Amino acid sequence: MIISAHRLFTGTELTGPGWVRTAGDQIVQVGQGSAPEAPDLALEEDEILAPGFVDAHSHGGGGASFSTTSDADIDTVLALHASHGTTTMMASLVTGTIDELCEQVRVLSRRVHAGDLIGIHLEGPWLSPDRKGAHDEGLLLAPRPDDISRILLAGEGTVGMVTLAPELEGAQEAIAHFLSAGTLVAVGHTSCDYDTARHAIELGATGATHLLNAMPGLGHREPGPVLALLRDRRVFLEFILDGVHVHPDLVSMWVSQYPERAVLITDAMAATGQPDGDYVLGALPVSVVDGVARIAGTDTIAGSTLTLDRAVALAVASGVDRAVALRAATSNPARYVGCADRGFLEADCRADLVVLDDAMAVRRVMLRGEWFSA
Repeated sequence: MIISAHRLFTGTELTGPGWVRTAGDQIVQVGQGSAPEAPDLALEEDEILAPGFVDAHSHGGGGASFSTTSDADIDTVLALHASHGTTTMMASLVTGTIDELCEQVRVLSRRVHAGDLIGIHLEGPWLSPDRKGAHDEGLLLAPRPDDISRILLAGEGTVGMVTLAPELEGAQEAIAHFLSAGTLVAVGHTSCDYDTARHAIELGATGATHLLNAMPGLGHREPGPVLALLRDRRVFLEFILDGVHVHPDLVSMWVSQYPERAVLITDAMAATGQPDGDYVLGALPVSVVDGVARIAGTDTIAGSTLTLDRAVALAVASGVDRAVALRAATSNPARYVGCADRGFLEADCRADLVVLDDAMAVRRVMLRGEWFSA
């Protein structure tokens, strides 16, 4: 199939006119100017052809979650986000018992091996009780080698990321343990100070789990982990840009300031794409009112109901350059999680594409070389 477009986002820049040729589930050619033969699809002048979005941190959607042993639930989450342009997902798990997490990881690992997921993200149980957010405090643990080994064994190489509070006892050894298994470490749900965060980065941590949320704010005398994460060019910076978690103008400023490291995530939970009402996140009851998810009876935000197309659109509406906003939802997250064949319009990348209008609304989605239909 040949698709021609007046504007293409390559993963790094907005260019055009140009064209993309796919064969099966792969991109085989990308060119500038007119297509070498009549295109199978010629996009409208106001449309942009871009790589499919990559969500490095999402818990669910469509009424289902990744904290499941049901393939049908996993399919529901994937379909909901694919309909909004997300063609690659990291399955995030909330805190559970080690036995529960091992079973969830076993189920999800099969979908990673099948190519449906890029990996598994453990957001807990190795988090600070003081910054637990929407995690069950009674299940939080200091990292222990035996627990880590059990979960990694259950995942058979598919646990791609872990969120860790670096001030916990055993955290230094845990960082080394995860890195030796090929699992990237993100600093998050932490009360650590600036020096402790810097030390975690020196040990190999390369992610900032939803920067600013579930960690101390940036202070002028005690800058905390935020400054350490911002300053180090090795660290990718996750942002939940839904207008609730962090002020959009602050996110847009930092996304624009760090275009090579900013990563838009959803942190989406089961209520994404669903009506307001009562839901659960892990074992905790969640109430969704006006699209905002909170632990029932509290003001604690419990994930989001965000999709990446909305995050990109809000970034652009907040003043972020289109190419920078798209980069934060495509090539940057792909680089963050170490996925070389996603996030770019390049030969040998998977044929995952999204067609956007000028307002960044999704018009078409191609998944593995086939047009997606929800």
